[in-house]
Amino acid sequence: MIRAVLDTNVLASGFASHGEGSPPVQILDSWRTRFYTLIVSEHLLIELARTLDDRYFRRRLTPEEIAADLRLLHRHALMTDITVEVHGVATHQEDDLTLASALSAHADYLVTGDKKLREVGAYQGVRIVSPREFLELLLSEGWKECILVRR
Repeated sequence: MIRAVLDTNVLASGFASHGEGSPPVQILDSWRTRFYTLIVSEHLLIELARTLDDRYFRRRLTPEEIAADLRLLHRHALMTDITVEVHGVATHQEDDLTLASALSAHADYLVTGDKKLREVGAYQGVRIVSPREFLELLLSEGWKECILVRR
């Protein structure tokens, strides 16, 4: 099964889009149907909580929805401890920690909207891809059939 870390920007966009057909929403839907394993770390959950507390997201999500989204990740995503150090690979320290989360969990993919981080391409076996690229990969792996069955 595919193992993936979704960057905070992908998670926040997916939760805030409320059923729109954007790649982050479809990626979260595919996780909910257990098409791949979503991996999170405490770092990612803290960063997501901070992000969702931003005014932009508070206008799109109620406090109850934010709490429910965070509970969903705590309960159903695979939690990993950061056991690998990454320094200076990304342009921001937070991105190095996100990459360290992926490496620590032996993820196949790190999915991010951050163009600078995607320029790395791959790092120690973890492919760094956009949400659209990851969605296309899931569709090529057969997730499309899961969508058709659910409708």
